[in-house]
Amino acid sequence: MAATLEGWISYAAARGDAIANDEQSAAALVRGADFIEFFYVQNFATSPAPEVIDAAIYEAAKIELGTPGLFNRVYTPGEARVLTEVKGIKWTAVGDAKAEGALSPTSTKIEAMLGQYVSRKTGLGMRSLG
Repeated sequence: MAATLEGWISYAAARGDAIANDEQSAAALVRGADFIEFFYVQNFATSPAPEVIDAAIYEAAKIELGTPGLFNRVYTPGEARVLTEVKGIKWTAVGDAKAEGALSPTSTKIEAMLGQYVSRKTGLGMRSLG
């Protein structure tokens, strides 16, 4: 992986986004790289081209820049629930909260880039950040 702040600025500019060359952007790039490394790269069954990994890092960094710490959430598996009744305010657990990656935020774009290379017992499912 050769993701750099300069590379991210160029990648973003090609997509109509502007990334500042500052400490906040650099920190978001590190957090994005950490997420990609620990959630995807360590689970690769086959490896994509380095450019694909770098692009995924830039996408994760963009998310981290907008919402610092999003990929480093602290949660309890019991939090995985949906509102199923309004009058009585009833919540129902969803999916298997104990499944690998079940409560991790997932970008559909990053998943499209790297999901095919990941070997997971349960898969990542269809979760989205937007």
